[in-house]
Amino acid sequence: MTAPSPFTYLDADLARIFDETRSIAIIGMSRRGDRASNRVGAYLKEQGYQIFPVNPGAAGETMIGEPVYATLGEIPHRVDMVDIFKRSADVPPFVDQAIEIGAKVIWMQLDIFDLDAAKKAEDAGLTVIMDRCPKIELPRLQRA
Repeated sequence: MTAPSPFTYLDADLARIFDETRSIAIIGMSRRGDRASNRVGAYLKEQGYQIFPVNPGAAGETMIGEPVYATLGEIPHRVDMVDIFKRSADVPPFVDQAIEIGAKVIWMQLDIFDLDAAKKAEDAGLTVIMDRCPKIELPRLQRA
């Protein structure tokens, strides 16, 4: 069991993010259907969000019924949230890409955080959530 996250967020802020988000790019979506990235992507798609899988090694393939892109810049639609399933050390370039495409939210999955990248994103006007999973937070908020 993982330790409680040191990052705290108000439920109202998380609810606002989910309410204002329509499209989500999932960085690091795996070819393996049993991986967390696929389960989270499929769940968010079921909840009505438009999902864009991002995996350079699988670009041009299809995951959870959606085309896979190599980079955020290749997605031909607006992306509201960038959900990162990569090691903390790999976060900065994705934050740079998210800023470039005008995303509104950077969401780093459980055990993923980068304070410098978060500050850079926040300074650019993005909302940042670290060490959280939308597949956990969204149903929790819906029950509250």
